[in-house]
Amino acid sequence: EVQFVESGGGLVQAGGSLRLSCEASGFTVDVYSIGWFRQAPGKDRKGVGCISSSDGSTVYTDSVKGRFTISSNNGKKTAYLQMDSLKPEDTAIYYCGVRLDPSLAKRRLQECVWDYWGQGTQVTVSS
Repeated sequence: EVQFVESGGGLVQAGGSLRLSCEASGFTVDVYSIGWFRQAPGKDRKGVGCISSSDGSTVYTDSVKGRFTISSNNGKKTAYLQMDSLKPEDTAIYYCGVRLDPSLAKRRLQECVWDYWGQGTQVTVSS
């Protein structure tokens, strides 16, 4: 069973920073992508970004490019989401997810898709 330990959410003022952590477990595949999607009240889920365990390539949604950075520690199946210059519109529940994808060993990450995800952590940005 794939499981997640998510941490780092909270309340921050606009312009501030937060760092989310996500440790995944319960799978033996070494090639995967890991990242986050978010869901704001009354809105659909939207991908934030993800990173490939194979070559460290990343994908971000346009609204967070230049402000958010994803990094990872592949040996621990852990990823981090550094969020800077936060805006009130970033307020949402952030879910960590993984896609087990051996094809990433032969191709560059191009999109974020998730097979499994955690319970989520709340991020609130006040104006």
